Amino acid sequence: MLDIRRIFVIASFAAICALGLACGSAPEDATAEAEVPAAAAVPTPPPTGALPPTEDTALDSLNTSPRHGEWVDVVLPGSDVPVSTWVVYPERSDRAPVVLVIHEIYGLTDWIRGVADQFAAEGFIAVAPDLLSGMGPDGGGTASLGERDNVVATIRTLEPDERTRRLNAVRTYALAIPAGNGRLGSVGFCWGGGASFAYAIDQPELNAAVVYYGTSPAEDADYDQVNAPVLGLYGGNDERVNSTIPRAEEAMTASGKSYEPIVLDGAGHGFLRAQLGQDGANMRATEQAWPRTLKFFREHLGN
Repeated sequence: MLDIRRIFVIASFAAICALGLACGSAPEDATAEAEVPAAAAVPTPPPTGALPPTEDTALDSLNTSPRHGEWVDVVLPGSDVPVSTWVVYPERSDRAPVVLVIHEIYGLTDWIRGVADQFAAEGFIAVAPDLLSGMGPDGGGTASLGERDNVVATIRTLEPDERTRRLNAVRTYALAIPAGNGRLGSVGFCWGGGASFAYAIDQPELNAAVVYYGTSPAEDADYDQVNAPVLGLYGGNDERVNSTIPRAEEAMTASGKSYEPIVLDGAGHGFLRAQLGQDGANMRATEQAWPRTLKFFREHLGN
């Protein structure tokens, strides 16, 4: 089934590209969510047609962005240490859907902030938490840990329940942003991709989830808890991750849930960050995956 779907998806994207149609602060104690119908009609901001930055261009992209981005300390119930969070706002005159951007195993980097900024360029409020907040020296987060090896070692000590607790705190904050439309989806990359799928299980009120090359939840995970549609985007040359797709397909199908895995031929793990890799395959994957992500979120979160 997966091979047939892969062929169909790649062929469909090729046809679309051939036609020139693709790519191109809130109260901290607020808990109420706005009641907004899923099909509420709001103006759609014109798409930029741009892609997120690469790892090498992210900082320059942030420095030249016209959008308003700010650091916010989100209160974590039961803790004296807040979750440091990067929030970027779109330039639009109506309320916007919210995207919770979950970082890679490398923590909250300039690249993740650059991805958040590109979501804002497309009309979304993007909220990117540093899930390592308070876990570094002197209570710091990702930046305080220095070398990537230290970041990776530290993130592996973050227990799933604590990860969910932090994501829930940020979700509560994000849904209380006055400029938001009351709907929120998650997207994650690598480690964050797996976290995005797991969050769809742990947070039944999530409205949509996107997984970029993240491993699927374990076979014994409670897939019945998922209410959000899940979109998975994977590199063809990433069997470590792709070998976990079938268990998610089987479990989601058995539970009557929506899960669409798309495997992009020739692309490697981390293709959205390393767009120049794999002899052009990563760029082709990015040009297909990013517009699909935006379309998916607009379908399920609103325009």
